[in-house]
Amino acid sequence: MRVFMPDLPPFHDLKLEGVTPVFYSRDALPEGGADGMVLWFLPAEGRRELLNRPGLKWLLTLTAGIDHVVNELPEGVALYNANSLHDRAVAQHAVALMLAAGRGLHRFRDAQHAQHWSKAGSMHTLEGRRVTVWGFGHIGRLVEAMLEPLGAAVAGLTSRSTRQEVDDALTRTDDLVLLLPRTPATRHILNAERLALLPKSAWVYNLGRGELIDPDALNAALEAGTLSGAALDVTDPEPLPAGSPLWGRENVIVTPHVASTTDDLIARGAAHAGTVIRALQAGQEAPGRVDTSRGY
Repeated sequence: MRVFMPDLPPFHDLKLEGVTPVFYSRDALPEGGADGMVLWFLPAEGRRELLNRPGLKWLLTLTAGIDHVVNELPEGVALYNANSLHDRAVAQHAVALMLAAGRGLHRFRDAQHAQHWSKAGSMHTLEGRRVTVWGFGHIGRLVEAMLEPLGAAVAGLTSRSTRQEVDDALTRTDDLVLLLPRTPATRHILNAERLALLPKSAWVYNLGRGELIDPDALNAALEAGTLSGAALDVTDPEPLPAGSPLWGRENVIVTPHVASTTDDLIARGAAHAGTVIRALQAGQEAPGRVDTSRGY
């Protein structure tokens, strides 16, 4: 089996019997085709070129999201993602943002930079908070498990929840955590109408895709004071441009799409790729198979 892989040391160290690794980088693509491809850290132009090489039977993207590849995948090529590679880091990042917002850590950091002993301002714990996780898959269930000991009450919504279910949940939400994938149906799914359903004391946390939120509606709600705050690991557009009013808002926390990042991410990514490749080589079902018929 010939497999395209990222030209990174942990991938070179993989021991894969019967597999011929062929390494690519941002600056150098290999010649010829391959049976499979492990996709990571490759710009769109190089990705598209390798995806259209002859003989490709499967693609493993070492991301949780698949929106960057699903419409480029040649017919008949099986797709695998790497949810399990990122799930705990994303869940912990979500809870960390909720704790930071509740305890006002963003305000105190701003005050520290200004060398000013700040007043406490608005602060809360997660005890009794009504948390709605919109995108209640594996990561959402991990968020729920992490929040339960802190006393929060968690409700889950999915992309298949009815309009009435969504609207009813939003009206009784203190913290809204967005974990949905990017699809045509989820673009701006949190718009002005739905933001208006949230209590004025609510916070919104986006760790899915930036396009889930209408940015103009979000800024309008924050400006009008009809939303208490937002914590965003993803934005629309991304990176967030210098002129965005979100940068200067005291009640907004922005992290640069790092929810899944850990110091050992590349090593864990190589190990995950090894697991998938060994399963495919043995004719077994590999983890992370994506059903592309769901409309991603």
